[in-house]
Amino acid sequence: MRPIDEYFENHDEPNKSCLQALRSYLLSYDVLIAEAWKYRMPFYLYNGTIFCYLWVHKKYKVPYIGIVVASRLDHPDLLLESRNKMKILLIDPTQDIPVEKVNEIFEAALTYYRK
Repeated sequence: MRPIDEYFENHDEPNKSCLQALRSYLLSYDVLIAEAWKYRMPFYLYNGTIFCYLWVHKKYKVPYIGIVVASRLDHPDLLLESRNKMKILLIDPTQDIPVEKVNEIFEAALTYYRK
């Protein structure tokens, strides 16, 4: 099994299912988004440039999407915490993925990649 696949398999429910759903969602969002294993994390590249990553928050124990250019975005649900450039969107694994919110953030972020 590839390390990236092991990452998704090694989580307990409900985080496991949530991460797998986010993975599928990201890969189907745009044909220019590709998955990569970097820094022992699942990253998603837009046209070869790092766009976002998936991880589980150490304190809250819930999955999140880390958005690389989010420091340029002003969205109330994006958290900066102690990061300088990236912001995160926490995802409640016991609820449906907030697709409209994710789409809104992705579209705002992708404007920086499509220029």
